Amino acid sequence: MTRPETRTETNPEAGHDGLAFAFRHCEELVREGDPDRYFAALFAPAAFRPHLFALAAFSLTIARIREAASNPMAGEIRLQWWRDALQGEARGDVRANPVAAALEDAIVTRRLGRQPFVDLIDARVFDLYDDPMPRVNDLEGYCGETASALIRLSGLVLAEGAEPGGAAAAGHAGVAYGITGLLRALPWHARQGQIYLPGDLLRQNGVTREDIVSGRGGPGLVRTCAELRALARRHLAACEAARATIAPAARPAFLPTALVEPYLAAMERPGYDPLNSVIEIARWRRLWRLWRAARMGR
Repeated sequence: MTRPETRTETNPEAGHDGLAFAFRHCEELVREGDPDRYFAALFAPAAFRPHLFALAAFSLTIARIREAASNPMAGEIRLQWWRDALQGEARGDVRANPVAAALEDAIVTRRLGRQPFVDLIDARVFDLYDDPMPRVNDLEGYCGETASALIRLSGLVLAEGAEPGGAAAAGHAGVAYGITGLLRALPWHARQGQIYLPGDLLRQNGVTREDIVSGRGGPGLVRTCAELRALARRHLAACEAARATIAPAARPAFLPTALVEPYLAAMERPGYDPLNSVIEIARWRRLWRLWRAARMGR
């Protein structure tokens, strides 16, 4: 889960001699706000970590825009700034924003396409509003354009311009990781009035939006979450089945998926309440899972 950001930090030197500052800023941002991806990046070769942190910091910054904006329109304006920045149309010195400066360096140096970043921004428009996710397919698409895209882009960074392979594996990995993260964040999202659970599943299980945002929950919500855990596991299995297609150099990009099963298992312990239980794994256990996955070339 991530913690909301309440302000955007900038550094006037980031566009000149401050690129090192921009990379440090991204690393600190990810370490504080997205520790799983931070720890996973530490198992990648050191030369690639600044750009991996730049990608993760961008994703985290976009994910936090709802909390930084006073209303959906203000959030839309912030998202548009990032679209303009990626397309070279933003006013002022974009490099004054350290995340934008580091991301631009990653895109140019690693020859990354810009459209996946724009697609990620477009997917995050959903975050600004309180509408439920319509269907399971919509949830999979949302996770694909956010979490899967980040895995794919990280693989491209690690492959140094070569084909990283594993496009299908990245798709499945991101959906598994994304669904798991949304289930973990359910208590916080419910208090904010955000519903990422698919509306078709909620209707099948007799759950209303009011049941969730009011904290009532109930057996229908428990069934819905169990079905989503099963969906995450199916995507995780599909990723494993396609693992041979991933170039060895790109495999560190998939390391966060090593934490999916432990998180899902924690949701199945006695006493789990989807709207109140905080699902965490001890830091040493996370590091051990990531180390073991890295050692196995996964």
